[in-house]
Amino acid sequence: MSATLERGLNALREQIDAPVASFFTSCVSCGLCAEACLFYRETEDPQYTPIKKLDLMRRMWSREFTLLGRIGGWLGLTKPITDADLTAWEPLVYDSCTMCGRCTLVCPVGNDLTMMIRKMREGMSASGHGPVELIGAAQRHIDGNSAMGDLSKAIHAQVKNAVADTGIEIEFDKPGVDYMVILSAQEIAEFPDVLGAMARIFKKAGVTWTISSEAFEATNVGIQIGSRDIARTLVQRLVDAAEKLGVKGVISPECGHAYQALRWEGPNLIGRAYNFEVIHIIELLDQLRAQGKLKTKGMNTQKLTFHDPCQINRRGGINKEPRRLMNMVAENFVETEDAGTMNWCCGGGGGVGANERAAPLRNIAFKRKKAQIDKVNPDAIVTMCAYCHHTLDNVLEEFNMDLEVMGLTELVAEYLDDDA
Repeated sequence: MSATLERGLNALREQIDAPVASFFTSCVSCGLCAEACLFYRETEDPQYTPIKKLDLMRRMWSREFTLLGRIGGWLGLTKPITDADLTAWEPLVYDSCTMCGRCTLVCPVGNDLTMMIRKMREGMSASGHGPVELIGAAQRHIDGNSAMGDLSKAIHAQVKNAVADTGIEIEFDKPGVDYMVILSAQEIAEFPDVLGAMARIFKKAGVTWTISSEAFEATNVGIQIGSRDIARTLVQRLVDAAEKLGVKGVISPECGHAYQALRWEGPNLIGRAYNFEVIHIIELLDQLRAQGKLKTKGMNTQKLTFHDPCQINRRGGINKEPRRLMNMVAENFVETEDAGTMNWCCGGGGGVGANERAAPLRNIAFKRKKAQIDKVNPDAIVTMCAYCHHTLDNVLEEFNMDLEVMGLTELVAEYLDDDA
């Protein structure tokens, strides 16, 4: 056995705790998780049943942690996991799961399948198995300041452009302000208008903020590839920067896994609570609305629908906030079937969108989302995740669907009442 394989198996073995054992024991093979998975629903291929994607972990649990499994191992009736097994399972674990959490939500016995996929990825990544794009992105972020490489010049250039457009000063590394804003690499590279949108809203609302030149990138590839060590390092950078600046809160951007990593998993990763608040940008905008500090004038007259990012709504709990904001600025806001907590994934989350090998399967799976959109026939789609925005842009083009995709923060800013 190679050292790399042994490291991976040990990492997988370490993930098999009491909850995992109870999940495998309690699974009743009802198939509801399959019906909740967009990859299974569009292919009807049994291998894409969420619980079946975990068969290798189940095999290790049975062989090493149950009496009958141990006896079977001694008698040679069950085989140990090999590198070939991990290679064969890699596409199932990384290409056909966005960790959207829909399967977890419908499991009748409460099995957290999403968490178990995360644990499965820990063993895969430790053994050197994973999409080359995610491995490269993780290395770039550990070595530098972004999964896309060094974005220092890019963030300064985008801030300069936002200042020129709005006439509002945006400062780096300003201590003692209300919030430290972090951005996803996707926003910096592809949707920089969000900076000007935030500047205008915060100026009007009296919110003070800054950007750390030491930790401005929110994306956490460690969560996606399945490496707690990488995830911990990236979270710690943000925590150190926020504490150095003495801010009362960190604003998580329109990015699903960034929000999950910092808001919900971060304290467990670094082993302590933060001394600041973590709030999603849409949560904050809704709070400002409720306080009377965010007022709008006029409304978009297009037929708009809303795409709920899985990590922010289903797994993050932000459901009513974007709808209250949409109703402020959208005259013809229509909901899709299964909108909200049971919304269908865009198909790009969990690293799947960055994984070129997964593209054909991802396009097949998108038909589930396409059907959801087609039923309401909107003029445009609004979302609150930059990577969902990116994925929707690309796949809509692939399907020749002439639909604009908008970011909710930018949409709200477009109708900001500057005179109120």
